Amino acid sequence: MKFSVLILLSMFSGLAGAAESMPSEKPDTLDDRVKACIICHRDADKINRDAYFPRIAGKPAGYLYNQLRNFRDGKRYYQPMAILLENMSDEYMLEIAQYFASLPYTYPEPVVHTLSSAEVRSVETLINSGDPARDLPACSACHGEALMGVRPYIPGLLGLPHAYLAAQFGGWRNGGIMRGQTPDCMSKIAKKLTQEEVNAIALWLPGQPVSGQLAGADVLTPELVQRCQSILSESEGVTQ
Repeated sequence: MKFSVLILLSMFSGLAGAAESMPSEKPDTLDDRVKACIICHRDADKINRDAYFPRIAGKPAGYLYNQLRNFRDGKRYYQPMAILLENMSDEYMLEIAQYFASLPYTYPEPVVHTLSSAEVRSVETLINSGDPARDLPACSACHGEALMGVRPYIPGLLGLPHAYLAAQFGGWRNGGIMRGQTPDCMSKIAKKLTQEEVNAIALWLPGQPVSGQLAGADVLTPELVQRCQSILSESEGVTQ
């Protein structure tokens, strides 16, 4: 484990130390500094739809910024990310977040799922209506009607691989290597879903065609703003 961390630290050294300007003939642009990120969060034309690591290009800047801060501050935990970010300033992380948010992204084609008609109806009910009896808001109420996310802090749900979605739900429901001990609104929601519903949602989402754009923050109801207060307040001042 220590050996693998040393390898990652070696690859990331240019990014972690970029805040200090050193005389060099090599280019020192943000494009060059973030190349280390692409080792895991690969370019759109190289992404494997079964990969665990998510794409970060084109996601809302506030969301990316929050995740970087959470890794640095221990709210989420993954050792290579924690080490990479431990001495990075908020300002520099925001610059990185805004860089990746500005990048275009070509979404993969939908994947045909194997869900039954009853499972599809159940998922679509959760997506569009939620379940008030369990205090479950509709997925579209938070992530936008097109499920493309809400600027600047809520990510979209489409174009993500099944493996990543399943792992994220597992982390929210049970705790895991990529999730810290600080609960957020998604962890509370995920724990109210059954395992069968989680499995069906993680299969249904990659099968949906991608269309539409990020929604504006004004689509969120006052109840949802209150519910995810910690996420929204952390993104104050971020516009992308």
